[in-house]
Amino acid sequence: MEQVIIDSYNPEWIRRYEEERDKIMEAVADIGLAVEHIGSTSVPGLSAKPVIDMMLGVRELEDMKAKHIERMLEIGYEYVNKPDFPERLFFRRGQWRAGTEHLHVYLYNGENWKDNIRFRNYLRMHRDAREQYMQLKHALAAQFPHDRVQYTAGKADFIQGIINMARRENVNLD
Repeated sequence: MEQVIIDSYNPEWIRRYEEERDKIMEAVADIGLAVEHIGSTSVPGLSAKPVIDMMLGVRELEDMKAKHIERMLEIGYEYVNKPDFPERLFFRRGQWRAGTEHLHVYLYNGENWKDNIRFRNYLRMHRDAREQYMQLKHALAAQFPHDRVQYTAGKADFIQGIINMARRENVNLD
């Protein structure tokens, strides 16, 4: 069990994302279509665990071959097999359960890709939703201070609700 730490928004998170994005795109230039900054660190003003979440878009998950996994390892990203999530590949940088960057590989413009952007953009556009999410995160961190799994599970319904609203409002995917 690891401690759940929520930091105040830090504009440095954008710089960290940009540095990692460039390294990732160089490592998988032959298959990578785009990299996006997602999750709480991508929303100005939102408190977050200080882990930079990103997603890499590819044409097919099978495009990620052993040579690409090796290239990712060379820049510090370890592939973590997640059989419960067959629609994505996952890489982490940093120690187990204490990663500093997470990379989710999805089909470019697939539903998972779009939902991550919808969630991010909705929170960027709606201060009230951003505030509600921040309050929920702090409450869950207080309730589950040493259980990241429970903390994450506690956010699931809220996140899905935001995604559903963003779909109804046809939130911009740019």
